[in-house]
Amino acid sequence: MFSEYYKGKKILVTGGAGSIGRKIVKELIKYDVDVIRVFDNNETELFDLENDLKSSKVKIFVGDIKDIQRLKYVFKDIDIIFHAAAYKHVPLCEYNPLDAVKTNILGTQNIIDMSLYCDVDKVVLISTDKAVNPANVMGATKFLAEKLMMAASANGDEDSTKFSCVRFGNVLNSRGSVIPLFKKQLKHGGPITLTDEDMTRFIMNIYQAAELILEAGSISQGGEIFILKMPAFKVSDLADAMIEHYAPQYGYEKDEIEVQIIGKRAGEKLYEELMTPDEMLTSCDNGNLFIIRDEINKNHKDFVYNSNEIVHLSKEEIIDILERMDNLGY
Repeated sequence: MFSEYYKGKKILVTGGAGSIGRKIVKELIKYDVDVIRVFDNNETELFDLENDLKSSKVKIFVGDIKDIQRLKYVFKDIDIIFHAAAYKHVPLCEYNPLDAVKTNILGTQNIIDMSLYCDVDKVVLISTDKAVNPANVMGATKFLAEKLMMAASANGDEDSTKFSCVRFGNVLNSRGSVIPLFKKQLKHGGPITLTDEDMTRFIMNIYQAAELILEAGSISQGGEIFILKMPAFKVSDLADAMIEHYAPQYGYEKDEIEVQIIGKRAGEKLYEELMTPDEMLTSCDNGNLFIIRDEINKNHKDFVYNSNEIVHLSKEEIIDILERMDNLGY
């Protein structure tokens, strides 16, 4: 459904060797794009990605978004940028705040500056629900990255680069997320380490994430924040579902697996939000998406959109998601 829009486009994906960036690249290869430049500072992951894809349309670039001269070279003649490069791990950002600021905030400003300098058509920032009422360094830096994007959009004119954001919940089975951690613990017979029994999160799978990003890129006019409608679960229910689903596969009885409560990590929230009350006033319902714009929408509908108050997935529904995830091989 995006094939016509992306046909013949020159596209750059920053953070293209990460979970989200890699999936964006793999989806874009299916369309008749002119070229996909993949930019990342992880040399090994870039090498693996290039060997995995083996596509003449994919061009690999090693570099860092903090290096503005490198960006000037990579951005040349690009039509669309999907900006996924970021420090995303909450505890690491909590203990290394200056580095998170340099990458997530100053790096994003570099992306904006070079996009305007190189006359890029569109830039889409990959953001997070942790940017809403942020309670940790990672969320605060992504909050400011969103603000930089919105300011760049507001200060532009009709012919300027169009800047927009996509706001995610947790992406199932992405690197560093809870599912790979629980799987690793289950393979060793436990225990499963749970930070808090009441913790809740929004979830989406990697295919939904890529689809949302590509849809946002195709329909953005500048100044929007795109949010996928998604379910939420209690992390304790996920742990129970994974024990029931995976323990027998790893040669254990489910009753053998202990769940150990270890307490919240530095900077973690008990629940996440995808929109503030003020943003609800400017949101519109676009089917599978909410779109936040600057102007008040008099037809907006009030709804609950934090992961603690909406109806949570049952353990059976989570197991069904795990089975589908296994069948799809991710």
